[in-house]
Amino acid sequence: MSISSLATRRIIKSQRTALSILIASGIVNYLDRATLSVANPLIREDLGLNVAQMGILLSAFLWAYAFSQLPAGALVDRVGPRWLLGIGLMVWSGAQIVAGTVSNIGQFAIARVFLGMGESPQFTSGVRVVRDWFNVRERAFGIGLVNTSPFIGQAIAPPLLTAMMLGFGWRWMFIVMGGAGMAVAVVWVALFREPRKLALEPEERAYLTEGDPPQVTAPITFAQWRHLFAFRSTWGLIGGCFGLGYCTWLYGTWLPGYLEIERHMSIRATGYVASIPFALAVLGAAGGGLLADRLVRRGVSPVNSRKVPLVFGMIGVAVFTIGAAEVSSNTMAVTCVTLAMVSGAVCSGLYWALASAIAPSNCTASAGSLANFGSYIGGAITPAVTGVIVQTTGSFKAALLLGGGIALVSALSYLLLVKNESMDFSGLNAKVATRAAAE
Repeated sequence: MSISSLATRRIIKSQRTALSILIASGIVNYLDRATLSVANPLIREDLGLNVAQMGILLSAFLWAYAFSQLPAGALVDRVGPRWLLGIGLMVWSGAQIVAGTVSNIGQFAIARVFLGMGESPQFTSGVRVVRDWFNVRERAFGIGLVNTSPFIGQAIAPPLLTAMMLGFGWRWMFIVMGGAGMAVAVVWVALFREPRKLALEPEERAYLTEGDPPQVTAPITFAQWRHLFAFRSTWGLIGGCFGLGYCTWLYGTWLPGYLEIERHMSIRATGYVASIPFALAVLGAAGGGLLADRLVRRGVSPVNSRKVPLVFGMIGVAVFTIGAAEVSSNTMAVTCVTLAMVSGAVCSGLYWALASAIAPSNCTASAGSLANFGSYIGGAITPAVTGVIVQTTGSFKAALLLGGGIALVSALSYLLLVKNESMDFSGLNAKVATRAAAE
């Protein structure tokens, strides 16, 4: 009997409800991030900003998001994803509405900081939801589906947001997107429930936990969170995700600018061409999860089934990013960017799945958020570094070559530092028990 056949109708309904809303909120999440990139030329003209200043403004969100990851994962593990994601959706959507009313770069930067803080529980909540509602042999695909949302959002962002911007102005584009996020927040809180809050049948709990290490039901403590840094694999995740985040946001924040400045495309043409890489990257995100789950079913360890595709995916990101810097044809450049983003999309869901494979059950979101912290530290420096390079050299070539080199180093981080085993907290737990007994 397959694992899937053991899932009851209630579990399947809960899985589909959770994934549907998570994908919807993820799409809104990335549409909100993309508003500034799509409106880049008009905002620069309206607020009197140069390219380097726009790079700093693009980075404001990413720095806030990166450092918010540190508490976000632990809070999701302790409080649960239902209320934390609901509150996060309201905060980031409110910040998006405020961004449509700003009059200078300082006000805009503050709005982007709150956008980053509010969005921080989105994907940590996703990995926790999949960890709680799916069997271990189906989790990589579940996380892969959740991680299709960034690419769907970025695929539809250029044509959708460009049409809104040209039709109603960039300010109303921000305000409308903020309203959409508020609506998703209401739906999430109304419909999603955590399995620990439900009276599940024994066979349902057996389905959810079969194949897992012994469950840790106590909420994560600060000592356990801090102990995550004692593992080499944690640093491998952080280092590997640094390069993935750098290259993801190289394209996520500067692809429209690259097509307009380097490839001399019009704003309207860019709105459609820029959607191609993101649309095809959806296949990479889902396909990476399918591949990992298939490897697990064939006897590959849960860790290696995620780690090996991650290494090859990052090599692909490096090769095709360097290719985009070297080719002269616009068609070949867009092809290289597309292949680089598809390779990165394969990695995007797998690092969350890898975190769920190496961390204890009560630390899943925390380990994932530390990996995401590394990703967004890389992403946070990308817009500003790229802006300075382009401002100085008048070209994106050096910026792309730098991104390719960073991606290669990150592939080595996954390969050499992430161990093929789960984290062992027994030593820490023994110390805690001994200390408690002495007291």
